[in-house]
Amino acid sequence: MQSTETGWIIPLEQLTIDDVGIAGGKNASLGEMIRHLGAAGVRVPGGFAVTSAAYWHVVDDQGLRPAISAVGAGMSDHPESLRSIGSTVRAAFRAARVSEALERDIRAAYDDLCSRIGELDVPVAVRSSATAEDLPEASFAGQQESFLNVRGADAVVAAYHRCVVSLFGDRAIAYRTKNGFDHLDVALSVGIQQMVRSDTGSAGVIFTIDPESGFPHHVLIDAAWGLGEAVVSGVVDSDRYRVFKAFLDDQSLTPIVERSLGRKRLKIINNDGVGGDDDQAGPTATVDTTEDERNRLVLDDPDLLALARWAVIIEDHYGRPMDIEWAKDGVTGDLFIVQARPETVEARRSGATLTTYDVSGHGPVLLKGLSVGAGAATGVVCRLDSPDEGDRFSDGAILVADTTDPDWVPVMQRAAAVVTNRGGRTSHAAIVSRELGVPAVVGAVDATTTLVEGQRVTVSCAGGDVGIVFDGSATIDTRELSLDDVPRTRTKVMVNLANPQAALKWWRLPTAGIGLARMEFIIGEHIGAHPMALAHPDRITDPEVRQAIEELAGHHSSPAEYFVDRLSSGIAALAATWADRPMIVRMSDFKTNEYAGLLGGEQFEPTEANPMLGWRGASRYDHPGYRDGFALECQAVARVRNEIGFDNVIVMIPFCRTPDEADRVLRVMAEEGLARGANGLKVYVMAEIPSNVIRATEFAERFDGFSIGSNDLTQLTLGVDRDSAELATQFGADDPAVLSLIRQLIEAAHAAGKPVGFCGQAPSNDPEYARLLVEAGIDSVSVTPDAFFAVSNRIADAEALLAPKGPAALA
Repeated sequence: MQSTETGWIIPLEQLTIDDVGIAGGKNASLGEMIRHLGAAGVRVPGGFAVTSAAYWHVVDDQGLRPAISAVGAGMSDHPESLRSIGSTVRAAFRAARVSEALERDIRAAYDDLCSRIGELDVPVAVRSSATAEDLPEASFAGQQESFLNVRGADAVVAAYHRCVVSLFGDRAIAYRTKNGFDHLDVALSVGIQQMVRSDTGSAGVIFTIDPESGFPHHVLIDAAWGLGEAVVSGVVDSDRYRVFKAFLDDQSLTPIVERSLGRKRLKIINNDGVGGDDDQAGPTATVDTTEDERNRLVLDDPDLLALARWAVIIEDHYGRPMDIEWAKDGVTGDLFIVQARPETVEARRSGATLTTYDVSGHGPVLLKGLSVGAGAATGVVCRLDSPDEGDRFSDGAILVADTTDPDWVPVMQRAAAVVTNRGGRTSHAAIVSRELGVPAVVGAVDATTTLVEGQRVTVSCAGGDVGIVFDGSATIDTRELSLDDVPRTRTKVMVNLANPQAALKWWRLPTAGIGLARMEFIIGEHIGAHPMALAHPDRITDPEVRQAIEELAGHHSSPAEYFVDRLSSGIAALAATWADRPMIVRMSDFKTNEYAGLLGGEQFEPTEANPMLGWRGASRYDHPGYRDGFALECQAVARVRNEIGFDNVIVMIPFCRTPDEADRVLRVMAEEGLARGANGLKVYVMAEIPSNVIRATEFAERFDGFSIGSNDLTQLTLGVDRDSAELATQFGADDPAVLSLIRQLIEAAHAAGKPVGFCGQAPSNDPEYARLLVEAGIDSVSVTPDAFFAVSNRIADAEALLAPKGPAALA
């Protein structure tokens, strides 16, 4: 296919990214990838662009410039009359005719495409590509129409005309006006691209940056069955995958950090219609998925890794984070990239500051869904069934809808927050809310039936991946923290983390790593069942519990594999946050009463009078009553280190009473693929029992480091129940006896060449305590992320006070 002499038609393979003015951002990017990334294995379907020159030909041939000028003037003088202005200009464009010469060129180009493919009436996607679209500083995604499964030259010409009309849809007019684009400065190109048969396969969206946190080291992939429009428009809750970029070059690793099964209740497929204006059936149809499709992951690991590698190639080529659409042909099994544009939200944000939100004083939880953004807002619920009801929406209200599409943008611009029944993090509601800086909870399922018109609520996206709608107003404390203000200290300042979903919120912190990752949080919150019940579901006598375990395991090959997969994903998500720094993961430390509360737990746990001093920590790991559960924990950690690739993970053993017990635990770990020293594995021990201090030299022979757990150490040193309200005034980690043990441990550990960290809350609460730890020679202090700034400053002050003065400082 050759370019036409008129310049109205250009094959995609002849375009480059420098041709935005001719072909629009979408088409220019497709041409760029075809020309420059094909050799790297990136597959892009071919086609042609009807250029901006053709658009101006239509405008001038039909005398439409006055109608376009009237749009700008009308929006300036009467911004509230958007609907009337848009209707007038669209009527003018609909009445316009595509000239015989332009129609002849479009037909010839389509016929040539059919000839090259060797098929009559090849199905194509007809997509708008505005000349101001997909720019780094502004996203025009979804502002103009696209049409899928268009067959035959007549339908292609009709779809082209409809794309041109859509340049003046209400949402497009409002968007250009808001972003300061003159309507006469924006032209439209239209891409005609061979359809990938993803109607029988799958499709989705890729981000090369986390769109919520800005974390740059993950590739995020959303996937659903059928055409990708289901994912982009938010009509389906898709599968979600995370892949760690830095390990993709190592073919021996499988650096998949997350595989989350979406509900995927619907899919969009090709219809038999030809796609013209008179086709009542339409070229596509939305249908229910099968039970098998709902319960099965869309992508297998090879396809997932292939897409992730392509995404990195595309990102490296463009030199910036990208928002990519992909499709898998269900007939051939081939993967394709069908669109790539710059990511425009996180790319505009400064990395020098960290904004935190603290939400307090709210009412009960009404709904949960996927969070978009990190903010929070309070307001009055306004439930809308259609954007046509926007006239009754008050500025600053909470928009509640089933889902959104680009027609909703004028309403969303006025909302304090958005809540939808349907949609994932790459849905229209998520993309637009993120760009507008509006917190959103998407995929909340029952939002439109649970939330009442006029009800005052708080929408919070401050807690990580889970967005929450609370009843009533809340106090929202916003803090802007400058990362440039964090002092450098000799003592390492690390963070305590437990929730993998919230970890990326803090990735910009200049921490020395994760000093304590609590495995039991992942087990309790993200697995939800007793490890032994998953290791031996056949031993469960309650049929309802057995059924619940089968449902939890879902698409996994067994309940045991479900545990290993979920736990390894949670640990990997934490480890990825600072992959170049150590992460200390503590093996499970539930007490028997806590274990019993897990699904299936009652059958495996004894009733103890004092669980705090009972069967907990290391004593469980080689015991017949839990050894197989501990084996699953070890297998999960081994997978994180050896298969996913995070060898920064250090294992820590809690509540280890004697060196003999340590030997037994290390033996079990080695049997389960976690031998100390293998592949650089370090194993630490919690110093939380006086025996850990008294026999520190013996423990140092068996472990690579210590971490002081001040709560248990204080409790066992003073004989004070940490949970006793009556004795609360006598419980303190600053007691001279406790401080004496801490100093003794640090001295003994350093003599053996082993580091000592502190992972209690005391330094966060008391600046003097930070000074005492520094004075004692502590190597690291690990605190909650929200205390990181304060503790760093306290440690810096303490080190300054302890620094040599005068001639000694010069020595």
